[in-house]
Amino acid sequence: MNDDRSSHGQKSWLERITQAFAHEPKSRQDLLDILRGAHENQLLDTEALSIVEGAIQVADLQVRDIMIPRSQIISIKAAQTPVEFLPAIIEAAHSRYPVVGEHLDEVLGILLAKDLLPLILQGNTEDFDIRALLRPATFVPESKRLNVLLREFRANRNHMAVVVDEYGGVAGLVTIEDVLEQIVGEIEDEHDVEEDSFIKALPNGDFIVKALTPVEEFNEYFNAGFSEDEFDTLGGVLMNTFGHLPKRNEVAELDGFRFRVVNADSRRIHLLRLTPPKA
Repeated sequence: MNDDRSSHGQKSWLERITQAFAHEPKSRQDLLDILRGAHENQLLDTEALSIVEGAIQVADLQVRDIMIPRSQIISIKAAQTPVEFLPAIIEAAHSRYPVVGEHLDEVLGILLAKDLLPLILQGNTEDFDIRALLRPATFVPESKRLNVLLREFRANRNHMAVVVDEYGGVAGLVTIEDVLEQIVGEIEDEHDVEEDSFIKALPNGDFIVKALTPVEEFNEYFNAGFSEDEFDTLGGVLMNTFGHLPKRNEVAELDGFRFRVVNADSRRIHLLRLTPPKA
């Protein structure tokens, strides 16, 4: 009797899979619809669906869609001494920095923060030459597809590329982490929002904000005036603004605040990147 039930359950599961793919998808949207249907039928969990959606949709994105814009690049001038550039490195806490000549369009190479560790042991920075530590810079156009860029990152073992515009000027930066986050969502590290907090300030003036941030706390932190009676969380405010469940990289502006969705699944928003109004 138990064997019959097991066989019936297995048959039912196989029938559901077969039914889902009975009609071969004719487009990427058809495939996404099938996968979302599988999720609704509990054949695919929420996290897996989000990753598959990200992997499929990443081919539609270009470098310009996710790059760190020129105005937010933290660079080091080759003529600077360690005393001059180390405070900026410590504050930004990044692992890689473009090193430039007289201006930002003259990128000489990439400095890895870990390559500065010998300075601590040497204790003598008078003869320091930053050019001796530089790794070659990789340059990519704004229009490059993210799936192509990811393949190149993996093949060349690069983690950062300088983005150039049609005139050869520096338009921004893009990292392998930026690309992977389009697939798996925000990659948390020691610099991300703490578990017991809702708002994390970034060195460039932006903020990473959890969608579960209470509206009252957000208003107090940013001196904002979002409705505390109508919504409990910032995610509720943004859902009302979007008018639908947004996907990654969708942007909304509200009262001068610019919100970009960093992480969301098929049910709710998780993480936002906030650019506050300019003073």
